[in-house]
Amino acid sequence: MKHRTGTEEDVGAHFGLPHAPCLPARPVRDAGFSVTRLECRLDGDANRLVSLPPDEAYFLMLYLKDAHHCDVAPDGTETETRRFRQGSICLVDLAHGASIRLFSDLYSLAFQLPRELFREIAEFSAAPKATRLKCRRGEDDDVMRNLGAALLPLFESRGSSYAPVLQHIAIAICAHLLHAYADHRGQGVSSSTQLTVWQEKAAKDFMIDHFADQFPMAAAASAAGVSIRRFIEGFKGATGQTPQQWLLRYRTARAKQYLGERSMTLAEIATRCGFTGEDHFTKGFRRVTGTTPAGWRARWLN
Repeated sequence: MKHRTGTEEDVGAHFGLPHAPCLPARPVRDAGFSVTRLECRLDGDANRLVSLPPDEAYFLMLYLKDAHHCDVAPDGTETETRRFRQGSICLVDLAHGASIRLFSDLYSLAFQLPRELFREIAEFSAAPKATRLKCRRGEDDDVMRNLGAALLPLFESRGSSYAPVLQHIAIAICAHLLHAYADHRGQGVSSSTQLTVWQEKAAKDFMIDHFADQFPMAAAASAAGVSIRRFIEGFKGATGQTPQQWLLRYRTARAKQYLGERSMTLAEIATRCGFTGEDHFTKGFRRVTGTTPAGWRARWLN
């Protein structure tokens, strides 16, 4: 099954997959949208270079399985190879193209998102009227994870029956990106204290890897390679949250997953999610959600 028209198939071709299934749409007016399902296997090769040409568009990758790759600069310089978790995203501005070197198989959804599409979405909806998006690397994104799950069955659809659903999901994706990653230049912290996208990723990776543990924020700052003062200021400038607020929201999101399981007690969930006790868990959960873990579980299970 292949839903392709025009140049949408180019995304797969750049990954060595010219016949990768692709779903195109025009969600609002003239600007196109496409999502391609990539199953890129190295087949014994040590690595593979993938290059995307310059375009007036953003490229979004949603990882369906863990992957390892590095960025390749225009001069050929390569960054450190990093792990990109299942369910995380990368968001790249294609103004100057982009290149990566794969060191693992890649299973993902790849989105081609023209700048004009975001302008149309901003006019059509209540989304922010942003002209730029922030570059993201391995960002944990529950919304995109869920929207990606909604997209996967459409690749099995026949004919054009998928089109209305795809249009709605495409609008939801673009509106979410505008809300979550709008780049308001000139606001917040100065460029001298901002974290780089890689420093932000390193800190978040550390906190995710250790979210069930009690650790000082100085350890997350160390993972990012900056002082604790610069880390706190730069992290808030990049995310709009302090590191402690971000970690609390992440722990709460993980707790919600466990609350859907009847077999686990609140005390067990508290321990598994890095809270010091059930009381600490309840207070933190209420701060984020406005309700208690017990209240949330009752609504979820009933």
